[in-house]
Amino acid sequence: MIIDLRSDTVTKPTKEMLDAMLSADVGDDVYKEDPSVNELEERLAKMFGKDMALFFPTGSMANQAALKLHTNPGEQVICDKYAHIYNYEGGGASFNSGISCKLINGHRGMFTAEQAEASINPPDFYHSPLTSLIAIENTTNKGGGACWDFEELQRIRKVADKHNLGYHLDGARLWNALIAKGESPKQYGELFDTISVCLSKGLGCPMGSVLIGDNELMQNAIRIRKIFGGGMRQVGYMAAAGLYALENHIDRLTEDHKKAIEIGETLSELSLIKKVEPLETNIIIFELNDRVGENDFIEKLNANNIFIIGMGSNKLRMVTHIDYTDEMHNKLITTLRNI
Repeated sequence: MIIDLRSDTVTKPTKEMLDAMLSADVGDDVYKEDPSVNELEERLAKMFGKDMALFFPTGSMANQAALKLHTNPGEQVICDKYAHIYNYEGGGASFNSGISCKLINGHRGMFTAEQAEASINPPDFYHSPLTSLIAIENTTNKGGGACWDFEELQRIRKVADKHNLGYHLDGARLWNALIAKGESPKQYGELFDTISVCLSKGLGCPMGSVLIGDNELMQNAIRIRKIFGGGMRQVGYMAAAGLYALENHIDRLTEDHKKAIEIGETLSELSLIKKVEPLETNIIIFELNDRVGENDFIEKLNANNIFIIGMGSNKLRMVTHIDYTDEMHNKLITTLRNI
């Protein structure tokens, strides 16, 4: 039995999801003739109360398209220092859109409206980049699956409106936040100009993300996707996985959250653990005591067919997901207590 907790991207489609994929009605999506893709896009646009949605092969591409839709070369996006668009998208903001990132020193990947406003460059000061966008990530990856306070997001919306800035949500794990906080997609649709959601993380699909927004911004999204090389043909087989996941895999995220909390509680009891980050969703980030080597700890887990991620500086990460069973969970807890 292999227990892979490196990420919630390591999952494989369930039998039921595979059946939905095999029976999908497909066409040529470049011509917008794939009925399964069209249905997925329409369903997500309606779910978030937006005009349009566009299917992308990856979350990074969806985010990069959003940055390009909101900005012009030489401008600047405000984001947290932990943001995925800054840390994990290959420098795409500068390469694809010719923009820079103004980093906020937030808390666990989250910042306040006051911090956002203080980061806006004066528009008449031509020596600095023109600020054109505020981007947030919910849940925060490097922040350990932390969920934003919705009222803070509303305050940041007011800052964006006051300064005529765009507002983008990297919602790669937004499904986890919605379940953990009891919020609705339409609440977020009312707040953000563009939203990217991922189907291949918590929802267990083999690929795919969707960018959602209103007509004014989204009318050029398909052109940007084409420029990025993201045109796809009979991709309805993948869209069918997304449709199945929307119906069957959202509510079950509570199981991933429950297991993550139990892992965090077990880690907190161990003398070799210095700290466990607060837990809200499916990401567990913890720090080893100085006397414990990160590589040694990982190797001991590997010897038990347990695989996790080392983040450097004695910090490690586990992520629970749909393929992490009760049997695996019991074995992990036992292993941790005996390590």
